[in-house]
Amino acid sequence: QVQLVQSGGGLVQAGGSLRLSCAASGSVSRIGTMGWHRQAPGKQREAVAIITSGGTTNYKHSVMGRFTASRDNANNTIDLQMNILKPEDTAVYYCNARESQPFGESWWGQGTQVTVSS
Repeated sequence: QVQLVQSGGGLVQAGGSLRLSCAASGSVSRIGTMGWHRQAPGKQREAVAIITSGGTTNYKHSVMGRFTASRDNANNTIDLQMNILKPEDTAVYYCNARESQPFGESWWGQGTQVTVSS
């Protein structure tokens, strides 16, 4: 089993910055990709940034150039630096880790609220 504990987030004005962090513990050797997802009220959860174990990162198009995800495999952490935040970025953000083997397990952090005021 893998546990993910998130920190960061909060309330910021449009144009501001926030940083999210996520620390994995437990059976971390099972982890393949890690990433950040978000869910706005009334909408489906969506991927924001995905990082492979090799460090390849993919971003949702609307956050490219504003968000930067980073991963530290030695410390089993993943961060999300969010700059030039927009009101449409308001959502609950979730850290995610997926097992490296096909059809493996997926684990989620507890979620953290990010609110961007206009």
